Amino acid sequence: MRSGLKNIQRCPWCGNFLIIAAIKSAFEELGIESHQRVLVSGIGCSGKAPQYIDGYAAETLHGRALPFATWVKLARPDMTVMAMGWDGDGYGIGMGHFIHACRKNLDITYLVFDNENYALTTGQASPMTSLGAKTKTTPEGNTTPPFRPLELAREAGCQFAKQWFSKDLKWLKELIKEAILHPWFALLDIVQDCPSFKRW
Repeated sequence: MRSGLKNIQRCPWCGNFLIIAAIKSAFEELGIESHQRVLVSGIGCSGKAPQYIDGYAAETLHGRALPFATWVKLARPDMTVMAMGWDGDGYGIGMGHFIHACRKNLDITYLVFDNENYALTTGQASPMTSLGAKTKTTPEGNTTPPFRPLELAREAGCQFAKQWFSKDLKWLKELIKEAILHPWFALLDIVQDCPSFKRW
């Protein structure tokens, strides 16, 4: 068994702590055991999340979690496949893969850890950075409107596209369970606190 949440290497008060706890609880309550699931991540603050959840896992290239998860699901349709990334990883570098994963509509649960910036690389603006936010790449304030992933996902054919907050652990767990049980592609955008954002 892997180490508990207390050993996760994150900034203090990072929303990842709660998201990982919710994922673990969802798997436990659904009775999906470690040998029945595969967790696939990209690069970024969320990239290490599968290392703290028992089961098969792969940490892939930046923006490439979804094509890898697609390959896993095609090879092993009996497995519960969960891809996870963050807004820069999934909505920036992996945007093309995101749209086509929605179109292909395979039974993959996709959790996006939405912290509104490229936090791991010290706070550059991401596709979800709010207007006016000052970052390393937008020192005068971000002038690009944030991306609307739920609308694009639905337009591309995704029938389960929802957003929730990492702080609401109880309801987040329920939404993760709902996403896992959805028989097609499911997007859950999780708005999380980033204690380092705007403080670099």
